Amino acid sequence: MLNLKVRHAPINGLHFWIALCIASILGCNTGDYFAKFFGHLNGLPLLAVAFLSVLILERRDSGSSKAWYWIAIILVRTAATNLADWCAHGIGLVPALAVLAALLAAVIVSVNLRRDARGIVQGLPTVDATYWLTMLIAGTLGTALGDFSSFKTGLGLGGASIVLSLLVAVLVAIKSAESPALPLSYWLVVVAIRTAGTSVGDFFAHTVGLWQSAVYFTLLFVAFFAATARSSPPPQST
Repeated sequence: MLNLKVRHAPINGLHFWIALCIASILGCNTGDYFAKFFGHLNGLPLLAVAFLSVLILERRDSGSSKAWYWIAIILVRTAATNLADWCAHGIGLVPALAVLAALLAAVIVSVNLRRDARGIVQGLPTVDATYWLTMLIAGTLGTALGDFSSFKTGLGLGGASIVLSLLVAVLVAIKSAESPALPLSYWLVVVAIRTAGTSVGDFFAHTVGLWQSAVYFTLLFVAFFAATARSSPPPQST
């Protein structure tokens, strides 16, 4: 049930990475907003139900829309924000970073690096249960790294947002030219995007307000998704 149909999965390329950057910023805002009402852990069951509902509906969709994937990504990113904040408050930010980095490395080494090119679909790792688990861990680690960069390095929200965004721009430019996608480098870029997205999301939340930032990036994502959907190549069959 957690496997996404091939025709609903995105295709590796610059459009994918830009969309993931916007979704990461949005997910940071939605995670913080969600926590205001439910706390860091109490809302996770609701997010899990929403996530599973999206995938159930996706399985019944005979079309080729990529919207299911991106809705699921934003839900996972929302949950990752809450998990990272809970870990930081529970065991401390630095210990949380160590635990999450070790956990992500273990998952990548034990599962993702064993896949050959047959595990790559449309230039990206196969979107299955392992993919979603790795995305959750990567998002949680990236959130913790973003908080560390913004509040523990002296850069502040603005400085961290600029430095991390420039790093992501370089990594995305390199990754967009890579074919097929290598699992290790793919997840490293995802973590970098999640890290930058946390700093940028927090910066806009502090600058214009949390719900306002969430609305702005929702509109930006919808506009970008609509614009790129028109120029997408024909989907592969399942």
